[in-house]
Amino acid sequence: MTNFCAFLRGVNVKGTNMKMAEVGAVFSKAGMQNVSSVLASGNILFQSDKDSVELKKVLEEAMSQHFNYQAFLFIKNQKEINDILKNNPFPPIENFHNYIFIGLEKVEEMLLEEFEKSSKAEGEEGKIANGIFYWQIPKGQTLDSDFGKILGKKSIKDKMTSRNVNTFEKIIKKFS
Repeated sequence: MTNFCAFLRGVNVKGTNMKMAEVGAVFSKAGMQNVSSVLASGNILFQSDKDSVELKKVLEEAMSQHFNYQAFLFIKNQKEINDILKNNPFPPIENFHNYIFIGLEKVEEMLLEEFEKSSKAEGEEGKIANGIFYWQIPKGQTLDSDFGKILGKKSIKDKMTSRNVNTFEKIIKKFS
């Protein structure tokens, strides 16, 4: 059995509300083992013998049917999550948030391009490391920044999801 985390996009924001216990029940019913959640933002840990591609298809269909919405999620195994956290190019800085973006293939290139076109807050940075886009922004400016506003566009937000580095750290701890 392999440890996985499913990162659900758009959960508990703008009217798409669901209880993580109910999401976990959907995952269990779909055949996942040892299901649990981390925070209420759509991070579901589970075990399976299937691969990420098959899991994405099975779980998106199960979630879409159960919650009557277009489910969109990204699956990473424990090693991938460890690598994503280890490759973070930004050290923690007081009064800054560090975000990690996962999504469709090549989404990191599109995110970097959009980031480079936007005006930046003092100290704001965006980088790609090992196929993952990372963003560091002063606290309190995430949603008001030019890049933050770009992230809200439907044409972009449907291709990826983001989590604070702290969420990835909690996921790794829960795997242990």
